[in-house]
Amino acid sequence: MRIISGKYGRRRFDVPSSFSARPTTDFAKENLFNVIGNLIDLDGADALDLFAGTGGISFELLSRGCRRVVAVEKDSVHAAFIAKVAKELKADDLKLIRGDVFRYLHSLPRQSFDFIFADPPYSMATLAETPSLILSHGLLREGGLFVMEHSKDYDFSALPGFSQRRVYGSVNFSLFANRVES
Repeated sequence: MRIISGKYGRRRFDVPSSFSARPTTDFAKENLFNVIGNLIDLDGADALDLFAGTGGISFELLSRGCRRVVAVEKDSVHAAFIAKVAKELKADDLKLIRGDVFRYLHSLPRQSFDFIFADPPYSMATLAETPSLILSHGLLREGGLFVMEHSKDYDFSALPGFSQRRVYGSVNFSLFANRVES
């Protein structure tokens, strides 16, 4: 895992080969963050990383100036890796929640975020409902951005707030904006 840019930029961490996570590729991550940088200012933002996996997105967000990142990961091995990297980076602004994303969403006290990223397992039976669930919980602040990583088999363009789809190789991202009404 490589952190591409920001205060932790160019740092590399070896992900154990036993990991079942499918980390977002460096190519996809770099292109996605170029797009994100033109849509939202991450400096001082509060972010939520659902299905955090290796934590690569969480650490990229912190590296690029997010004030606080909440990372939710169910797998204990993956969560332990995220905790280890956070300790090495002295990333005190990362709050790691080891637990199920859907339980977390249903139990979440009224909190909101400027940026939300979700990368559920592509084989997850409820993947198609995930964006609607996240969007319906009112977690995204006005002017905020939600990014959902998924396979080419899904089309979320009919959902409220959908703004664009980006494809980088086999990786697809659907972007949803909570636009400020004028």
